[in-house]
Amino acid sequence: MRILMVASEVWPFAKTGGLADVLGALPRALAQRGHTVDVVLPRYRSVDTGEPMGAVPVFMGGTRRDAPLFSTQMDPGVRVITVAQDDYYAREHLYGSPAGDYPDNAERFGFLAHATLAMAARQTAPYDVIHAHDWQCGLVPALLETTYAALNGVGRTPTVFTIHNLAYQGLFDVACLRRLGLGPDMARVEAMEHWGQVSFLKAGIQFASILTTVSPRYAMEIQSPELGFGFDSLLRYRARDLVGILNGIDYDQWNPATDVHLPTPFDASNLAGKDAAKQRLLKDLGLPVTAQTRVRPLVGLISRLVEQKGFDLLSSVAGQLLALEATFVLLGSGEAVYEESWRALSAEHPERVGVRIGFDEGLAHLIEAGADIFLMPSRFEPCGLNQMYSLRYGTVPVVRDVGGLHDTVRDYDEASGNGTGFTFTEYSGEALLDALNRALAAYQDRDVWSRIQQAGMREDHSWKASARAYEAVYERAGRAIG
Repeated sequence: MRILMVASEVWPFAKTGGLADVLGALPRALAQRGHTVDVVLPRYRSVDTGEPMGAVPVFMGGTRRDAPLFSTQMDPGVRVITVAQDDYYAREHLYGSPAGDYPDNAERFGFLAHATLAMAARQTAPYDVIHAHDWQCGLVPALLETTYAALNGVGRTPTVFTIHNLAYQGLFDVACLRRLGLGPDMARVEAMEHWGQVSFLKAGIQFASILTTVSPRYAMEIQSPELGFGFDSLLRYRARDLVGILNGIDYDQWNPATDVHLPTPFDASNLAGKDAAKQRLLKDLGLPVTAQTRVRPLVGLISRLVEQKGFDLLSSVAGQLLALEATFVLLGSGEAVYEESWRALSAEHPERVGVRIGFDEGLAHLIEAGADIFLMPSRFEPCGLNQMYSLRYGTVPVVRDVGGLHDTVRDYDEASGNGTGFTFTEYSGEALLDALNRALAAYQDRDVWSRIQQAGMREDHSWKASARAYEAVYERAGRAIG
């Protein structure tokens, strides 16, 4: 198949979270199965690679702007195409400044959708499927059913729309429709209207041939009022077209035996390199490196510092966490209240808490390798990648039993000796502490701990199975078009 993907971020070009990792790995996995994949994203200020491949005209709101395109061959079968428009994309951040989202995000990502379809229409060989990711690209299926429905080269191309996180919905004032080149009929409840606004996410859900989300459990959860964020009834209506496919992880990038960010490689047969990584991690975050701290369990967190990720829960039990016989390291950024609270914890407990606000790819790898326990107490978690990285690196995850965490971490059962981590169900500080204390108790028994580590490292969370599942979805989308 010839597959066209469109997304707002793709590793290694632009990244704020797991979406970029997915778009960096899934196309390669599909190409390894014999398909050809083009991936389109904005040409942000940080993107400076690619050969010019001409420009396409974009008509929005009665005006024309040209979109220069640049092409980079990433791997055999994978080409990345960036859409340039400096007024929209030559900015410091992808989605907004620290003060909030950019006010013209509707036009910025509407332009991306128009440019993508204009580019697709000019291809010598048509695409067999167009796969759009998250709200930023939700307009692509809608435009294919309206503005571009009769355009040679793209009309009647089947579409797949993946929901990576339902909480982010691309909500804008109805007035933006005119600026996007769309008529007032798109403000109907059967189209993009959502509680008096228009939603790019809803556009994708309403108009795509097939919907996917990033884990089987999350596909069930978003059909419930509790986790449907106002879209549960629409998703139940489209339940037959909704498929949960667990994300994979890139086994080339995340492999402790070859990871260039680690001081000493290791694998399941020889875990000695974890101690070297632990020592480096402690040192890099300004924590003491002693015989005691090397033995003391090290709990790692890599996350956006927001309520979704459980940081309100962590704040509610911060005192009890620091009373545990453990060291904590955190890498991430997010809401100011959580950034400041973790900075304060580090200042108050400089021998027990190490914090780096921001993102650092090398440090992320070092935490996955050097930590003993990885903590993910998410309120909800569509898929999650860090728990799978942790399993790969022999770092035992402690997670809430939701979404993709449910699908990837098996709670350790003391009676049978089976399990790959420790889980809790109730969203409470007490339940979190209970799961963490169970993990800390198991850590004291080296045979038990080694068995849990080995079980996790034997798991296969590569993209191979996921790529096969997407392949089936693309074929099904083609049949849906007829």
